[in-house]
Amino acid sequence: MKNLNKKTVTDIDVNGKRVLVRCDFNVPIADNKITDDKRIVESLPTIKYLLDNNAKVILCSHLGRPKGEFNMDFSLSPVAGRISELLGVPVIMAGDVIGEDAKSKAAALSNGEVMLLENVRFHKEEEKNDPDFSKSLASLAEIYVNDAFGTSHRAHSSTAGVADYLPSAVGFLIQKEIDIMGSALNSPKRPFVAILGGAKVSDKIGVINNLLTKVDKILIGGAMAYTFIKASGNPIGSSLVEEDKIEDAKRMMSVAKENGVELLIPIDTVCGEKFSEDTRIVTEKQIPDGWMGLDIGPLTVKLFTDAIKDAGTVLWNGPMGVFEWSKFAAGTTAIAKAVAESGAISIIGGGDSAAAVEILGYADKMTHISTGGGASLEFIEGLELPGIAAISDK
Repeated sequence: MKNLNKKTVTDIDVNGKRVLVRCDFNVPIADNKITDDKRIVESLPTIKYLLDNNAKVILCSHLGRPKGEFNMDFSLSPVAGRISELLGVPVIMAGDVIGEDAKSKAAALSNGEVMLLENVRFHKEEEKNDPDFSKSLASLAEIYVNDAFGTSHRAHSSTAGVADYLPSAVGFLIQKEIDIMGSALNSPKRPFVAILGGAKVSDKIGVINNLLTKVDKILIGGAMAYTFIKASGNPIGSSLVEEDKIEDAKRMMSVAKENGVELLIPIDTVCGEKFSEDTRIVTEKQIPDGWMGLDIGPLTVKLFTDAIKDAGTVLWNGPMGVFEWSKFAAGTTAIAKAVAESGAISIIGGGDSAAAVEILGYADKMTHISTGGGASLEFIEGLELPGIAAISDK
C-alpha cells in the first residue's frame, strides 16, 4: 500500500444521505466517566465534515469485549454524551445496533443530525464478519465511511463487511495515519531510525524484516532485546527469552550487516532479582545468573540517544523496559526525551509507546502518535489492512 488510492469522504456526495461511520470509540471508562477521550477527539474532523455537508450521520463503534451479548457495562452511552459536548450538538443514542430502535432512529434522522448505535460487539456476528449482520448494518445507511484506523487490521462486519453493500470511503483519520506512516516508510527524511521495544520478538519479526530494507538504524530494547543478546552469545540470566526465535534474531543481525543497517542492542542492563516493583536492582554490562533484565542501562541510553540525535525520521514502537514501575522507567523516559528533542519527524506506533509518551508528557512534541497499536504494526510490516482494502478505489 504505497499511498492511499482509496476514496475519501471528500470524493463522495454526502448531501442529504445517511452515512454510517465506523469510528474507534474504544476508550477507557471508569465509573461511567471517560478517562481519556483522545480517540473521540481524533474522529471529530470526519464527523464535523459530514455534518457541515448536510449528511445524516450514524456512528458505530465497539467498546471493550462484551463477548457478543448485550451487557450494559459496555454501553457506548457515555461516549454519546462526550461527543455531544465536543460537537456542541445533541447525539441521539440508539438502544440497540440493528434492532427496531436503531432502524427507526436512523430512518427519522434529518440532515445535519447525528446518532450513535449501541456497541457493535453486542452481536457475536460482528467479529465473525457475518454477511447477514453486515447487510443489516448497511441497510441503516446509504454510504459507509471507515475512520477506525485502530481496528482496520480486523476483518469484522463494521470495519470491512458493510463495504460489500454500500458505496464506501475512508475518513480523515485513516487518511492521516496512512499518509504520515506511508511517507515515512516510502520516502523518509534520513537518517531513518526505528526504535523497537516491547515483550516479544515474534510480534515484530515481520516489522523488522520490512524495516531492514528501509531504515539506517534499528535500536532494540524491551524484553525482546534479550533474545537478541542471547543470539549474539551473551548471558541473559533469567530474563525473558524466546528460544525458538534465536535463529531469527541471528539472521536479522546478519541481514542488517549486509544491508549496512546499524542494528543496536543493549550494552548494559538494569536487572532485578525477580519480576516485581520492589525487587533489588543492579546495573551490569552482563546480566548476572539468576537476575532478569527489566530496563536498558545508562550506557545503552547514551548509545541509543546518540543514534537518535541526528535522525531525520524516527519510528518508535514499544517501551525499553517495564516503564510502569518507576525503577525501570529511566530507559523509556530517556528515549522519549531524545526523540522529542531530536527535531526529527517522529512517529509513535500506538499501544504502549503511545501510552508512555502521554504519561511522560512528551506527546505534544511528537509529529504523530498513531491511534492503532496492532494496525500500525501491521501497516509498518507492509501488510494489507482488511478495513482499508475493503473501501472503494478512487
